[in-house]
Amino acid sequence: MAEQTPAPTANDARQAVRTLLQFAGVDPAQPVIADTPRRFVKAWQEMTAGYAMDPRQHLERVFVDESVHGLVTVEAIQFASLCEHHLLPVYGTATVGYLPAEGRLLGLSKLPRLVEVFARRLQLQERLGRQIAETIHQDLPALGAGVVIRATHSCMTVRGVNQHQAITTTVSLAGALEYGAHRAEFLAVARDG
Repeated sequence: MAEQTPAPTANDARQAVRTLLQFAGVDPAQPVIADTPRRFVKAWQEMTAGYAMDPRQHLERVFVDESVHGLVTVEAIQFASLCEHHLLPVYGTATVGYLPAEGRLLGLSKLPRLVEVFARRLQLQERLGRQIAETIHQDLPALGAGVVIRATHSCMTVRGVNQHQAITTTVSLAGALEYGAHRAEFLAVARDG
């Protein structure tokens, strides 16, 4: 059996940042830069904390109100993530909606928390929306779920094509929100929001 390589330590990560600074021609020993590796590693841990979070924990507590049958949405949920291709920031807003099954209602704060769990991982915007919608649809469970994300990608604004005003919009739908009147209702709410 092959010996496993030990997991990198925070000190290993700080040394990697020092190496990147040197690669860019920056002296990591400069007084104004000396603490940058520690700060970077701490920020990186925060921005990737979603890997240690279970998104389903935010769907465990529900309220049951049999009289509720309509679409529930939360709009303008702000998020920040990291693009898995360039490790650069992606930031924007999400509109998240679901059609309750059997009157099973989430506390409204649970939808932004669910967005945060998935956003705090290396991401593709398309996958981010799909993960949120599928988790709500399958694990709540809900009759249907939808996510519209509008985001700015630093990999397009600060490098490459340098499109500073470009906004990417993605739509992810699951269950009853994939078709028909519920789809149209959700997309109208997301468009107007």
